[in-house]
Amino acid sequence: MSSFPLLTPLLLSGLLLCAGCSSSPRQGVSVNGAFAKPKAGNERQVDRISESGELIIATISSPTTYFDYQGVGMGLQYALAEDFAETLGVGVRVELANDTTQLVKLLDKGDVDLIALQLPEDYCKRHQLVMAGATNDKQHTGWAIRRGDDDLAEALNDWYGDGVEVSVERKEKRRFSERNEVRRTVRAPFISRERGVISIYDRFFKEAARYTGWDWRLIAAQCYQESGFDPNAISWAGARGLMQIMPGTARQLGLAEADAFEPMHNIAAAARLIRTLQGQWSDIPDAGERVKFVLASYNGGQGHIRDAQALTRKYGGDPHRWADVSYYIRALSNARYYRDPVVRHGYMIGSETDGYVASVIDRWRQYGGSVAAMGQPSGALPSSSSAASSVRGGTVAPAEHKRNRFSKQQRILSADELEKAGPQP
Repeated sequence: MSSFPLLTPLLLSGLLLCAGCSSSPRQGVSVNGAFAKPKAGNERQVDRISESGELIIATISSPTTYFDYQGVGMGLQYALAEDFAETLGVGVRVELANDTTQLVKLLDKGDVDLIALQLPEDYCKRHQLVMAGATNDKQHTGWAIRRGDDDLAEALNDWYGDGVEVSVERKEKRRFSERNEVRRTVRAPFISRERGVISIYDRFFKEAARYTGWDWRLIAAQCYQESGFDPNAISWAGARGLMQIMPGTARQLGLAEADAFEPMHNIAAAARLIRTLQGQWSDIPDAGERVKFVLASYNGGQGHIRDAQALTRKYGGDPHRWADVSYYIRALSNARYYRDPVVRHGYMIGSETDGYVASVIDRWRQYGGSVAAMGQPSGALPSSSSAASSVRGGTVAPAEHKRNRFSKQQRILSADELEKAGPQP
């Protein structure tokens, strides 16, 4: 005789018991919104964010919210957004607005996932927004998301627990204080003034000069400003080598990670960047003026320099003259200017970029350089296959940058002597 009819009641009761357990979360256990089960008939916002690979935030630029610093996002609200995005395993993309009305429009249209700005609670209610994540209970302010994004609200609130803001703020303050730090051993700015030998890398500067049309001594002056002629230099943000190429920029320029600390490859990558920037600043007719705009973009990003140019134009200055534009580069640290409607990239520590340009130009003059030595871009940079024979010592430097044979030479030659000598055995 079959026993199936006798077991059926037991199986049913067991299934009902399991169903009852699954519908009631364990007491005291917080369920992370990022891993919560989807609600029937409702596509989860967290899933969409995870699938896209990025959390898109809207904010207004300022020193305490978000600003771009030499290609790196900074600011407490941005740092908090990065911390939350890390829990989802995604990156962060920023959409800047000039005012809160634009912020709400971006969120309502679905162009962004959240507003990463401390908005007043009554403002959020008035615009049918939900406060979630980074909030300030004492001031009744917080981030805002759309109504209906319940899973995102849950994920944000689960993330923003005790001590999150304190920990992130501490890290951000330390990062800001270290922003100018570069681990490097500064070499002498001149090897032999009498013989016109600036550094052991002069040959590479001359090759880069032919490719860019710049005076080779200008590239040498920029290199000294970036790294002090230390091929092992690395910055707080991960910029590497003689010309301090950022990892993201290196990938765009085709500079392999293993070659980042190798002098020839690093300088060649910088030359490609300089030539690209020259093309982007072709609207500056004077070669001497164009140099300053290119240097400023290399240091602070072209977007900020274009913002300063727009301000110059708005207030009656000459947008093609560095003396006029540099004033507004410095002014971009003032809310009156970085919140101007013509400004697209927000706050900038402009004094640093202005100082960078002045320092490079001053050293270039000390090296005996001049605009008259500028030419037209021509030729090509040496191929990677010639790297091994381009510098005395043999092979490409390993990825480990603490020991770099390319920083030591047995004989000092001038740039002209190196050219005449050809590849070294």
